[in-house]
Amino acid sequence: MERLINMNWAGRLQNLLLLVHLRQIICGQVQFSLQEEQEPGTLVGSLRKHFPPPYQLLTQDYLRVDGDTGNLYTTELRMDYEDICPRETAVEECNILHYAIVGPTEELIQFPVIMEDINDNAPHFENSEIHLRISEDVPVGTSFPLDDQAQDRDAGRNGEIRYHLMDSDDIFSLRVEDEGQVIMLVVEAALDRETQDLYQMALVATDCGTDPRSATATLIVTVTDVNDNCPSFHSDSPRHVTIPGDSSKDTVVAQVRATDPDVGTNAAIVYSLSPKVSERARSLFSLDSLTGSIRLSQDLHSDNSEELLLKVLASSHHCPPADTQVTVAVLPEAKQELTLKMGFIVEHQNQTLVILENQPPTGLAVLELEGDSSFKGSSLAIEGEVPFTLSPQNGKYLLSTSKPLDYEMKREHHITVVVHGRSGEVSTHIPSRHVIRVLVADVNDNAPCFLQSFYQLEVMENNQPGTSLLQVSASDADSGQNGRVTYRLDGQARSIFYLDPATGQLSVSTSLDREEQADHKLTVFARDSGSPALESTAVVSVRVLDQNDNAPVFITPHFIFFIPEDVAPSARVGQFVVTDPDEGQNGHTELQVVNSNGPFVVDNTEGTLRTTSNLDRETDDHYELFLLVWDHGHPEALTSTARVTIIVEDINDNQPKVIFPSNNMSCLTVSPSAAAGTLVTKIYAVDEDLGLNSEITYTMAAPKQTAETSSPFHLDSRSGNITLVEQVLEKHLGMHHLFIVVRDGGKPVPLFSTVWVNLRVNDSTEPCRLEREPTWAGSPDLIHTPLTAPMCEIESPKSAQLVLLAGVGLMLASASLFLVTALLYLKQRRQSARQNTRGTTEENKIPLRLKEKYYSND
Repeated sequence: MERLINMNWAGRLQNLLLLVHLRQIICGQVQFSLQEEQEPGTLVGSLRKHFPPPYQLLTQDYLRVDGDTGNLYTTELRMDYEDICPRETAVEECNILHYAIVGPTEELIQFPVIMEDINDNAPHFENSEIHLRISEDVPVGTSFPLDDQAQDRDAGRNGEIRYHLMDSDDIFSLRVEDEGQVIMLVVEAALDRETQDLYQMALVATDCGTDPRSATATLIVTVTDVNDNCPSFHSDSPRHVTIPGDSSKDTVVAQVRATDPDVGTNAAIVYSLSPKVSERARSLFSLDSLTGSIRLSQDLHSDNSEELLLKVLASSHHCPPADTQVTVAVLPEAKQELTLKMGFIVEHQNQTLVILENQPPTGLAVLELEGDSSFKGSSLAIEGEVPFTLSPQNGKYLLSTSKPLDYEMKREHHITVVVHGRSGEVSTHIPSRHVIRVLVADVNDNAPCFLQSFYQLEVMENNQPGTSLLQVSASDADSGQNGRVTYRLDGQARSIFYLDPATGQLSVSTSLDREEQADHKLTVFARDSGSPALESTAVVSVRVLDQNDNAPVFITPHFIFFIPEDVAPSARVGQFVVTDPDEGQNGHTELQVVNSNGPFVVDNTEGTLRTTSNLDRETDDHYELFLLVWDHGHPEALTSTARVTIIVEDINDNQPKVIFPSNNMSCLTVSPSAAAGTLVTKIYAVDEDLGLNSEITYTMAAPKQTAETSSPFHLDSRSGNITLVEQVLEKHLGMHHLFIVVRDGGKPVPLFSTVWVNLRVNDSTEPCRLEREPTWAGSPDLIHTPLTAPMCEIESPKSAQLVLLAGVGLMLASASLFLVTALLYLKQRRQSARQNTRGTTEENKIPLRLKEKYYSND
């Protein structure tokens, strides 16, 4: 018995010291808040309002403390909200825990510093240019998603982004959906590529912070062609031509020209003769279907004049053919001819004149007629509309260009010079024709032209190095070296891509990683070999397609959650953050609890762990389980695991259980000779809760008939020991019914149990028995009023020292009480042996060893 008493006092002292330490930690918690990016030395707050000096800060990364005043200041290491609490962690508040030792007793406290975000980051577009291709026939109101959206590292309103367009000329507008997650470009007016094929606008992203910040990207819309135009003949196409009756085969009679405002294959034109053209005309002339040139199919030897009508058709896809008429007048072959002598001014080759393109009007040759005197008075004239002129000069004629010639439009010109002569005195026109050939020499006045100014392609990541992507092509209207095109890439792209300089074949040199870079924009240069060289550019956009090459990853391999035991089923335990840099289904993850039979399930819609049934800390105070996460990638899913520890926190859901005495009918006889201070009996109760919820106090309530001061017994509120406080007097003889209220320390309302301790003061050696159980006749308030023993009172260092001294004093008192109890115990054994009494019931004995836990069906 004395061993048990000693053990109980030692345990109570240990709990008391632990309670003192816990109180200093729990009651010392405070919190501070400040905005991020504060200057070093900014005052955050003071610990002096809550704790006495001195002060020592254990974590000094972001704060320092004045040891005397307790003032907290920022350090040189600035707090950056975006680095400490990035948006991916999805926390509601950005807290930084700090630990400090305060007061002369060196109490350990922890306190959080809540960091507030400021608008210190502007929105950012990954690409400065956003390209979009839209067909010119799209209906008004059609919308197109813009994948290149701005990002803002700030949180809350500072990170929310709004968009608007500038310089759109009311042709386009923006529509934002899904709370800013989807940006749509809306066509507000009809498009016409032939009127305008390129639009450049400014896409402005502005955050919603107090001092808004913005970023701008250039939105370039290329209007693509549809076949919505038909060919038509130019007004300068020849309608009437005259040829000599002795013209030779392959002589160019005329050239018609039609155009189509569309581009590419939509603008392709095919020339043909109408079925209504006569057989005579078909036999004499041929039409080039691509160039529109009309040539003689045979040599002419005609002595008679005739006119032939040629109806030419220009056809393209999905269009009715356009038509024009060319009347060819064939003059009879002249019997007598004048000769034409040519004096060359410019370079010539085999009677063919050669002139550089783009030259201003220039003299080419001097023409002179030679013949007998009968052809005096003959004159020269140029037939048809050609960019050449004849100027009479002293009986001769100067042949000149009337405007600069363009090699790319026409490389060869045939000038028909008609001689009108007089024979004798009778005015007889004997027309004669001479064709002068003029070649236009090329100069490098055209830069290479890409078939497309923008190429877009896709390639799967983890590709084999050397994979061919596409072939770019540029044409140069110049000839020779001026038209020979070579290709090259800009410098940044050469380390990743290779472009064949001769063929324009683009290939990838390395294995691409979408997670490292999802889009590549290459600038391709096409350069001719002229002097000086000319070049043009095209943009190639390469989108890297995703493969499932990254397993999902938890932000930590071990999650620890705390949850009170009284939560309802389906309560949220904690949230998991899983990252998978893949996109689409390859990055779509799903969670599942494995290797556990605990009452938990994963809510994949929120990424949280929830309970499936009620928890009971007294049954299971913690759970260990594993989480499996897998993605939905193909050809196979990738997985990862994480360990989860769930600590079930105690609530005050168990009332104290009285172990001794075991029932209200127990009775104990007290000798009148017992000295003051004698330990009479002990009340022992247990509470299956933890901490304050299991701290038990004992209170004795007096019955209605007797005031509490009339009882010689005293109940220790902490130990449950009942002792004699004074020497037993005659008035104390008889039965004493002590009504004991046993309370725990739970908050806000403690739980309690009651028990009757029945003591008979008498010299009788007969066992003490009760006929019936006592009943409480006092005020109900004595039962239901909890003890007022606040846990969280701020103590001065002096009061803490007093508590420690009181604990040492209790230890010394317990040792003294142990000696007294031992003497009483030996005395009682001698009495029991002398009287040979074995009738004492088990209810009056204090158990030597108590169970760690007690279970009851009550």
